[in-house]
Amino acid sequence: MTDESLKLTNTSSAQNGMNAQRMRMGMREEQQILKTSQEDESLTTGLMERICDRANLNQAYKRVKANKGAPGIDGRSVDKLSEFIAKHKEQLVQSLLTGSYQPQPVREVEIPKADGGVRQLGIPTVVDRLIQQAILQVLQPIYDPEFSESSFGFRPKRSAHQAVKRAQEYVREGNRIVVDIDLEKYFDRINHDVLMALIAKRIKDKRLLRIIRGFLNAGIMREGICLERLAGAPQGGPLSPLLANILLDVLDKELERRGHKFCRYADDCNVYVRSHRAGERVMESLKQFLGKRLKLKVNEGKSGVAEISEREFLGFQLLRDGRIDISTKSKQRVKVVIKTLTKRNRGVSLKRVITELNDRLRGWINYFKLTERPSTLEDLDGWIRRKLRCYRLKQRKRSYPIAKFLIELGVQAQSAWKIAKSGKGWWRLSKTLATQQAMSNKWFKEQGLINFVQQAGLLKI
Repeated sequence: MTDESLKLTNTSSAQNGMNAQRMRMGMREEQQILKTSQEDESLTTGLMERICDRANLNQAYKRVKANKGAPGIDGRSVDKLSEFIAKHKEQLVQSLLTGSYQPQPVREVEIPKADGGVRQLGIPTVVDRLIQQAILQVLQPIYDPEFSESSFGFRPKRSAHQAVKRAQEYVREGNRIVVDIDLEKYFDRINHDVLMALIAKRIKDKRLLRIIRGFLNAGIMREGICLERLAGAPQGGPLSPLLANILLDVLDKELERRGHKFCRYADDCNVYVRSHRAGERVMESLKQFLGKRLKLKVNEGKSGVAEISEREFLGFQLLRDGRIDISTKSKQRVKVVIKTLTKRNRGVSLKRVITELNDRLRGWINYFKLTERPSTLEDLDGWIRRKLRCYRLKQRKRSYPIAKFLIELGVQAQSAWKIAKSGKGWWRLSKTLATQQAMSNKWFKEQGLINFVQQAGLLKI
């Protein structure tokens, strides 16, 4: 045998050995995948027994009870739920274990939106809420670990603040163009077949699949007429947010596959890129993907590609330097609330107005304390105080009560009477030096008025 033939033989033997090794590795990988798949299936075939477990149902009952909420179409309140369970528990559990449970139609309720439209809620009966909650408690631990790290809405230990902070990181890395995607009537247009196909890939308990499909297909009771629902998941039930995340996780995984930097909170999704041209390309490709893969439509009027400072995300605005501010729309919305509570013809005491303002604004500032621009809150604080000065002057009505009030608060008599006899409007008078001296920042603090800057921890006053 020649040296050349020997080399060829050795090379061929080595190649065969490598091929054999690859085959063995491939078989091991296939076996591992099959084993994992079998284990996964074993964990999701007997879910109804876990859902109907006494501890799980008790936990669901406590949660529904704590959440309260309005009655469904049967008129049964949360307070009457324990009475129903005591009488029908065995029958209810049996219908769940056999997969024959039939959800009732939801009661339609319209909630006004900040932009002037309405949001349609579907309120399930308290029994259906109990079942949905029990299902959620079993399914969420299965699905949540698989969801994207860039998904923040309706998930345990995740919040809107975390989403905004993550977006801030992307902006500081130089991604100052945002692809802002708003899905048109998302909860109303969820495709049942697409969603159920996704759930069936993971969940093998056919009884549970039938019941989930039943919740999706449950009709809508509108003005005494039950309307058939062919798409959508009603907002108002405990299970709907998880179902919405299961569907949009497909979008998340596609964005991750493409290497995009994004944040999604429910159906509000922002993708951060470095150029406007790149943003336009991303927008067009995502429109096609959402339409073909998930049967969803992008709202052209609310979506767009722009500088991050020109768009809002979860009520906040990101500036070019990465700082977080309160969006213009959010400031306008809170001003509407303040104007309503400080209408000068309300005829209630200033003390009561301040109490009502504090009740309404404390939650607002706790959310927006993430802002990094103290001037925004300082301006709002000043505007609120001016509205209240105007309110208080109007309460005094005539010259003598106004002058007396100002003098009692330390204003010199000459200045007080000048204000009292002025023919200027209340809004202009509220900005005069004498009025501000009388009803000072310190005075409002003594009255107990909430202070945004202080509440946000941006400045000690």
